[in-house]
Amino acid sequence: MMGGRRPQSVLFACGHNVIRSPMAEAIGRYYFGRSIFFGSAGVRPGEPDPFVPIVLDEIGISLGKHRPHSFEELDELEGLNFDLIITLAPEAHHKALDLTRTLAADVEYWPTADPSLTSGNRDQKLDAYRALREGLIDRITARLG
Repeated sequence: MMGGRRPQSVLFACGHNVIRSPMAEAIGRYYFGRSIFFGSAGVRPGEPDPFVPIVLDEIGISLGKHRPHSFEELDELEGLNFDLIITLAPEAHHKALDLTRTLAADVEYWPTADPSLTSGNRDQKLDAYRALREGLIDRITARLG
C-alpha cells in the first residue's frame, strides 16, 4: 500500500471505458496532469457515450482523443506501468486484482454508480452524469491533491 503517498501514474478502470473511467482520467489530467500520468481502461471496450463530453465541456474539461479500450489493449499500446489502479466498477476491481499478481500496483476500489442506468428525460440523464462528474472531482482532488 502506498500509505497515502502521491502516485506518479494512475489508471482508472471500469466496465467498458466509456463513462466513468474516461471521465475520471480527463478530470485527473485536468487537475494534476503536470505531475501525474493518467490512463483509463475497461474490462471490455464499449461505444463512446454522448453525454460524457457534454458534462465535461460544461466545466472546461476535454475528453481529448479518448477511444475506449480494454486492459489488454492498453497493455499492448503502452504497458500497464501504473503505481495506482483506481477501479470504479466491481468487474474492473476483480480484473485489477488479478493483474496485480504480476504488477506492482496498488488497487483502490471506489464504488461509482453508472449514470447510463438512469431513466428519464435528457435533463434527468445529464443530471446523473453531472453528479458522477462532481463526485469524481471531489474524490480525485481529495486523494491526489
